[in-house]
Amino acid sequence: MEELDGEPIVTLIPGVDSKKQMCFDWGPGELLVCETSFHKKGKSETVPGCPFIYIVRKDVDVYSHILRKLFNESHGIFVGLQRIEELTGKSRKAQLVRVSKNYRSVIRACMEEMHQAAIAAKDSTSSRQFSSQVSILSAMELIWNLCEILFIEVAPAGPLLLLLLDWVRLHVCEVDSILADVLGSENPSKHESFWDSPGNTQTLTELELKWQHWHEECERHLQDGTFVSSPHLESLCKIMLGDEAALLEQKNLLSNWYHFLVTRLLYSHPTVKPIDLHFYAQSSLDLFLGAKSRPEPLDNILMAAFEFDIHQVIKECSIAFSNWWFVAHLTDLLDHCKLLQSHNLYFGSNMREFLLLEYASGLFSHHSLWQLGVDYFDYCPELGRVSLELHIERIPLSTEQKALKVLRICEQRQMTEQVRSICKILAMKAVRNNRLGSALSWSIRAKDAAFATLVSDRFLMDYCERGCFSDLDLIDNLGPAMMLSDRLTFLGKYREFHRLYGDKRFVDAASLLLSLMTSQIAPRSFWMTLLTDALPLLEQKQVIFSAEQTYELLRCLEDLTSGRPEQGEPDQQLQDDDIEATKVEMLRLSLARNLARAIIKEGSLEGS
Repeated sequence: MEELDGEPIVTLIPGVDSKKQMCFDWGPGELLVCETSFHKKGKSETVPGCPFIYIVRKDVDVYSHILRKLFNESHGIFVGLQRIEELTGKSRKAQLVRVSKNYRSVIRACMEEMHQAAIAAKDSTSSRQFSSQVSILSAMELIWNLCEILFIEVAPAGPLLLLLLDWVRLHVCEVDSILADVLGSENPSKHESFWDSPGNTQTLTELELKWQHWHEECERHLQDGTFVSSPHLESLCKIMLGDEAALLEQKNLLSNWYHFLVTRLLYSHPTVKPIDLHFYAQSSLDLFLGAKSRPEPLDNILMAAFEFDIHQVIKECSIAFSNWWFVAHLTDLLDHCKLLQSHNLYFGSNMREFLLLEYASGLFSHHSLWQLGVDYFDYCPELGRVSLELHIERIPLSTEQKALKVLRICEQRQMTEQVRSICKILAMKAVRNNRLGSALSWSIRAKDAAFATLVSDRFLMDYCERGCFSDLDLIDNLGPAMMLSDRLTFLGKYREFHRLYGDKRFVDAASLLLSLMTSQIAPRSFWMTLLTDALPLLEQKQVIFSAEQTYELLRCLEDLTSGRPEQGEPDQQLQDDDIEATKVEMLRLSLARNLARAIIKEGSLEGS
């Protein structure tokens, strides 16, 4: 891209040899650069000349803390404009002009802050950088203001020259200081700058009448030779007649060609019509610059505006400025003015949407401004949703707080796949940090059955090692989420078994324990734990397990000890050690005793 002085921006990459062959590729918000030439090492081995990949950021302006204020404050104006009521006529026009002025006020505030930063800079390099940004922001406001006048504010027969006089006065900074200097002198009429001070308090009709009177009077006095004895008054008379040669003699008092243009129109064509403006603009440019100078990018932009060529203005600004902020917001405003409706691009979007997408993409390369980019994508009806999905997947979830922000944005927009992906990433991070409760919560939120099963297994392993559950509140309140996977169902039911046992509801606890095994919900590797949990119930004074239930427990124990796997379960032999053998013997003994007690009890009940 080019700066406004016409020279291209040069980005120096330390450590890269420009004489070698370079390879580059665009990333999400930066350019990846590396060397591809090789040099020999020994007789047969070759290695890269540069082993590094360099990152060159595409939208460096988003990293300026002053320009970030421009992006933040203009975001609110943009969102408000999208929600503008469907007004018509003067009301709508007034509202759009007000929006435009709000944008300009943000640019000017940013420019003034940048100017103060340039003054306060401690080194010359920083001062030059800030001053360069001041020039760019000043040009932005100048162009925006002119577009506001020509495309939004002026009616076909509107007071064009009065608006242009205001425009020049606002952007030719010397005017106010000269005016204050003149008025502050003892005799303002004899001050050397008195005749340079402009005034524009007249209405269009007053201006036209006075100009006609001045023109006739000046022409008569000039022809009569009234001011022959006073060259200064004669020169002033020629200026009031709009004499081009006389105006150009005072070129040093005019800052630039568009200042010359407005001065020339004031004295020769004060009621110029918009349709004729570009003729005077082009001739003023040619006269002011002369044959030796060529127009700069800013001149081309202003000339395109004077020609009422909106698309050329946008094109030239896209080339001249180093970020998409200006063209994206200006185009959006002009689109709301119904001035760009017919200009569609070949790939299915329109110019407004294309520029907003580019601007939003740049915002997403910043660690906090990406949140502003979301709204810009939201208001791009054709490609905004797809672009948001692609960019939001690239946001580094560096903290859980940031992840929750991203997740909330995705959930508000029903971005199901992105929600699932983010939750899974967070669940995996939690597992690596051994935060099982958080991992289970994220996997449930992602509705990821496989990962919920994995985390549930980790819970069970942790229980086997510690003898108690962590994150009891989460497990106790699984609710319908328990049905996400069989393993999660088992985890919830197994926790319910412990609650029943703790409440001394032994019959219900025993029934639940047996059902976990016979329904194949419990993993086979956990059967020995469940059978061991049954021991205290088998040793109760009253009979808890019926004879039939006891037979079921015996069958489960025999299946486990025989090593026959159930369908879908791996073949897992019990460890052949003394502890396991002791557990098995204790279980068989307790089951046998309980079976005898249950048969006697049930036989007694039948006999009675």
